[in-house]
Amino acid sequence: MTPPKLELRGVWKAFGDKEVLRDVDLTVDQHEVVCLIGSSGSGKSTMLKCVNLLFPIDDGEILFDGADITAPGVNPNQVREKMGIVFQAFNLFPHMTVLDNITLSPRKVHGVGKAEAVERARGLLERFGLTDKIDEYPDRLSGGQQQRVAVVRALATQPQLMLFDEVTSALDPELVAEVLNVIRGLKSDGMTMVIATHEMGFARDVADQVCFLDQGRILEHGSPQEIFSSPTEPRTQQFLQRIIDAGRL
Repeated sequence: MTPPKLELRGVWKAFGDKEVLRDVDLTVDQHEVVCLIGSSGSGKSTMLKCVNLLFPIDDGEILFDGADITAPGVNPNQVREKMGIVFQAFNLFPHMTVLDNITLSPRKVHGVGKAEAVERARGLLERFGLTDKIDEYPDRLSGGQQQRVAVVRALATQPQLMLFDEVTSALDPELVAEVLNVIRGLKSDGMTMVIATHEMGFARDVADQVCFLDQGRILEHGSPQEIFSSPTEPRTQQFLQRIIDAGRL
């Protein structure tokens, strides 16, 4: 039997005496898209950074393809080679062109030859409508273009799992759609993804599973239909009502 692509079991994470994740369980199957929703500070970003081993967990375990990646002796860099993560801040190197930004990790970390790395980058840029930006520097791009380049950079390493941390929150509203369309395309490709997002309509459309986080716990999870149409937890109902009142769902 094939194990889940990603599994969190009883994960706890604290910063000082502040518990940010509290006994979190989550299973993400191959080709599944899971959206994490909840108020700012509920633990969504911390969860993604724990999965990517940017933050060490305090208790529990995280499994990737059935292997405990939080076990002692595991090399986090080898784990990260199989994951792509995109943050709300684009984190592009300002002194490098778009092409150099995208080919850096495949060449330096994954040992891909220059010609293959460039070919891979050109193919991705063409797919996402950025071919004419290949020699530009990040400060010459719009926010939406920079974020799409950040996604392409993550995809250039051919990850098995993509993590998206509020990738549209730094964008002007009119630029949000172009980035969300990129993620929809990845879903069509069968990419396994965990997405922290404030875009409720997007989560409803693209997710196979939605998790509502509150104070570091997954308070409720289920299909988009279950969570957005008939949530059972009063806190989930309150959160979604505020989203509806704000005209965002």
